[in-house]
Amino acid sequence: MNEGPASFRKQMKEDIIQCAGVFNGISALIAQSQGFSAIYLSGSSVAACMGLPDLSLTTLTEVAAETRKIASIARVPLVVDVDTGFGETGNTIRTMVEMEHAGASAIHIEDQVLPKRCGHLPGKEIIRQEDMVRKIRAAVSARKNPDFVIIARTDSFAVEGFQGAVDRANSYLEAGADMIFPEALDSPEAFRDFKKQVGGPLMANMTEFGKSPLLSSSELQEMGYSMVLFPLTGFRASLLNLKNVYHSLKDYGTQRDMLSSLMTRGEFYDLIGYSEYEKEDQDIFDGKRV
Repeated sequence: MNEGPASFRKQMKEDIIQCAGVFNGISALIAQSQGFSAIYLSGSSVAACMGLPDLSLTTLTEVAAETRKIASIARVPLVVDVDTGFGETGNTIRTMVEMEHAGASAIHIEDQVLPKRCGHLPGKEIIRQEDMVRKIRAAVSARKNPDFVIIARTDSFAVEGFQGAVDRANSYLEAGADMIFPEALDSPEAFRDFKKQVGGPLMANMTEFGKSPLLSSSELQEMGYSMVLFPLTGFRASLLNLKNVYHSLKDYGTQRDMLSSLMTRGEFYDLIGYSEYEKEDQDIFDGKRV
């Protein structure tokens, strides 16, 4: 059973939440097995697993379907990237409803225009501050579980500068956001100063090969951040390993020399709880469970 929004909100009051990016059910189980108390599904990973760029090409239905699959198999809370809310205010309301039904514990909504761009690429455009405030209010009004966490992401640092991002962040908190996600801050000083001027919980995005320095969880906690994302680290590692494996298979026509670098059948079965499924099935067959 997924621990859900109440667990995630409780974690926000404790040590910094280290949130591992996952991209399907099995990656969620691996992250959970390594001790992560929360996991994250990025819009980029949903698109990438379909072979698509992160340019608003995926739909609410597709993201909700992936959310449902992961939340149904993982025990720890799941945070989901819902891009711009998939449209305007009415779309944001429907997004909020669908994400709660799908089993997410939190979502983040951003203030880019459609089609959005990766937060660490140039050429971003943002909507008017008052329009984003309306989206946040819409999400809050549609929320059924008061523990569900609504995170407001602002991409305004790259467009309006530091003070513009601070002003937007504080207005988003006033509108009802539970946490702020300042995207693509470009120095440790910017992260530190942002926390000093924004009066609510903050989330940091430690994505690789982007504009932000790769700060550690302990450094961010010392600055006062409540949560850190590692959104695509596992996904990028899996891509490179998969490429190398396929390359070797094609060149040598056998996997004999790579067995030591593969998860064994037994390890995989332990990860997914294969024997527990068998035992449950047998118990029902024997009448021990109804």
